[in-house]
Amino acid sequence: MVQRANVGLRALRTFCVAARHESFRTAGEELFITASAVSHQIKSLEQELGEPLFDRNSRDLRLTEVGRSLLEEAGPLIDQLDTVVVRYKRGSRPRSVRISVQPFFASEYFVPRLSDFTAAHPEIDIKVGTSDETAENHPADADLSIRLFRAPPPGLPSDLLFPLTLAPAGSPDFKKGLEVRDDCIVSEFPMIIHETYPMAWKQWSKSAGIALPASSKATRLDSMIAVVRACERGLGAALVPVPLADLWFKQGSIVRLFSQQLVTEVSYYLVVREDRADDPAVTLLRDWILRNFREPG
Repeated sequence: MVQRANVGLRALRTFCVAARHESFRTAGEELFITASAVSHQIKSLEQELGEPLFDRNSRDLRLTEVGRSLLEEAGPLIDQLDTVVVRYKRGSRPRSVRISVQPFFASEYFVPRLSDFTAAHPEIDIKVGTSDETAENHPADADLSIRLFRAPPPGLPSDLLFPLTLAPAGSPDFKKGLEVRDDCIVSEFPMIIHETYPMAWKQWSKSAGIALPASSKATRLDSMIAVVRACERGLGAALVPVPLADLWFKQGSIVRLFSQQLVTEVSYYLVVREDRADDPAVTLLRDWILRNFREPG
């Protein structure tokens, strides 16, 4: 059976503050008590433990070996306890950040990784919204947004993540029936077209140097999620965004039809509402996004 100690949390917290500062006076200022009160609490703790925690023989206040070990073990526990108390304190609310992310980016790339951030920062409440894929604007109700722009949005702090790059893809069965001769596609080649980028296939053909069939059936859809789903089910070839669709490629539900890709004239930017740019919670999320999603320069 573990023997219970009669060590008070108040004395233990006072010790941790004094140990970090190596000063009774500075600890007293932080705790709003006198230096002599700090000294008294620590002496009581030393008597309870039967061990000296500070070397008082030296000119400067220094921890003993036992004091250092106690700080290493007790310090994080006191910090964790303070966090719990603040969370339940009347009138306190968890910090929240609202981020708007375009739908396909959110579902395939952002949300699957978000648990890493929430695990590291459980005190921050993240609210993710998805909205229109076409509009080049930062939603007024969002603290942060990840959206497509041709150029950095004026008047708002922003960071370039990476350009929208499209790769030709199809179902595995679709690729089996694909025939190319002399840089011309000669087999049937029904195309799935995202209505936001109606000229993308012609632009890809020109940059890749591969001619499309003179006439091909086209299916037009208004969301990237619908485009990739249709591609997966064999309705035709689609230009899908990379690396956003990488999970689909890894699973084998769609495959690359050609190695050539189309780098478009729009890019994903991380945008911050100016009046929240210095908020600590917003800064934490912004820094995490840049570490995990920005293309190396």
